[in-house]
Amino acid sequence: MNYTESISYLRGTNRAFCKPGTDRVEALCAAVGNPQKDLPVIHVAGTNGKGSFCVILASLLKEAGYTVGRFSSPALCKINECVSVNGGEISDEDFARLVSILQPFADTEADRPTEFELLTVLAFLYFQEKHCDYVILECGMGGLTDATNVIERPLLSVITGVSVDHASFLGDTVDKIAEQKAGIIKDSCPVLWCGTDPAAEAVCRKHALCHAAPLYTVPRQALIVKNADLSGTVFDFDGYTDLSLSLLGLYQADNAANALTALEILNQNLSDGALRAGLRKARWPGRFEIVSHDPLIIADGGHNPEGVNRAVESIETYFSNEKVIFVTGIMADKDYHTVAARMASVAQAVYTVTPPNARALPAKEYAEVFRTLGIPATPCATVAEGIAKALSANSPVICLGSLYMYDEIRQALSPENR
Repeated sequence: MNYTESISYLRGTNRAFCKPGTDRVEALCAAVGNPQKDLPVIHVAGTNGKGSFCVILASLLKEAGYTVGRFSSPALCKINECVSVNGGEISDEDFARLVSILQPFADTEADRPTEFELLTVLAFLYFQEKHCDYVILECGMGGLTDATNVIERPLLSVITGVSVDHASFLGDTVDKIAEQKAGIIKDSCPVLWCGTDPAAEAVCRKHALCHAAPLYTVPRQALIVKNADLSGTVFDFDGYTDLSLSLLGLYQADNAANALTALEILNQNLSDGALRAGLRKARWPGRFEIVSHDPLIIADGGHNPEGVNRAVESIETYFSNEKVIFVTGIMADKDYHTVAARMASVAQAVYTVTPPNARALPAKEYAEVFRTLGIPATPCATVAEGIAKALSANSPVICLGSLYMYDEIRQALSPENR
C-alpha cells in the first residue's frame, strides 16, 4: 500500500483511546520476529515531562555520535513524527512499507490491535532496521498495561514524575497511578525516579525493591537556574556551569537535569562540547514554543493541573506584572476546573475552542468556567478565530491546553492564512 492507504488503514483499525493489556502487541511482535528483543531501550513513563526528557536525552546521545531512535506520542501534525532516528522522522515510504508488513498479521488477530499498538510495533521494526545504538521509548499512557511494556530488559527505566491525570483509566489517586507507572520496572534493571511526590516515590521504591532493581534519584539540590527569559535558560547542574538550554519553560531545566542524570547512570561521559551542544540543539514543538515573534504568540501543551501550573509559573517569570491572553481548549476528562483557576491568576481574557478530538470539552462550557472565575471568556469556532480575536488586545497570546490544538495553531499562523 502507499502512504495514503497506510494512513487510512491505521485510521480504520481499533481507535480505542485506551485498551489496556499487552497481549495484542505481544502477538503482533511475535508474528514479525520479536524486533523489540534486539533493541537497547530506555523506557520512559510519567505524567508530565516524558517528551521533553526524551528529546533532550536523544539530542545529547546524538551529539555523542550514537544512532538514537525515539518513539513518542501524540503526533502534533503528522503521524510520522512519532517515529524518528537522530531527529529525522520516518519517511512516508518507510512508513507505508512497514504498515504493509504488519497488516496481514494484524488482520488475522481475533482481538485486533489498536492504532497505537500498530504504531508501537512499526517503531520496533524501524529501529531494528536502523541498527539504533539507543532507543528512547515513551509510554503512551500509564506503564504497566501500555503497549510499549513488552520490553523485557531495558537499559534503564525512567519515571519522570506522577500526578493525577487520566484518572478514569489509571486511578484517582497518586498512589494508584504510581502503581501503573512503576509497571515498567523490570528485574535487576536500573530505575531513575525524577519526581517529587513522596507517596509516588514510595510506590516506585517498593516496586524497585521487589524487582531487585537499583533505584536512582536526581540530585535536585545541584540544579541552579541562573537566568530564564524568552531567549532560553542558563543553569548549573552537578558540577557543570553555565549550561544553555534553548527550550523555553522553567520546567525544562528540571527535564535537562533528569536527562543528565540518566547519562550518568548509563555510564555515558560525554565531552563538554557534545554535552553543551546536545542541550543547546534540543527542540520540542508545542512546549512553551514561540510560534510567532511579532506578534508574540506562544504554544504550550500543558493539559492537566501539574502541566498548566508549570506553564503558568513560566508566564509569571517571563511576563511579570503583566496579564496575558489565552486561547485554550481541553479534554472533558481532565480536571478543567482546577486548570482554569490556575490560568485565571494570569489571565486578562480567554478565548476557548473545542479541540479536534471526541473527548474534547465544548468551547461554550469551558468559557463558562472562566466566567464564573471573573475572567472574560469568549467561545470560538476555530483556533484561527480565537487567535485573531486575542491579537486585538496587543498583549502576549498563550495558546495553552490540549496538544490536539497544535496543528490548527500552526495552520492559523501560516503565511497564506495571515
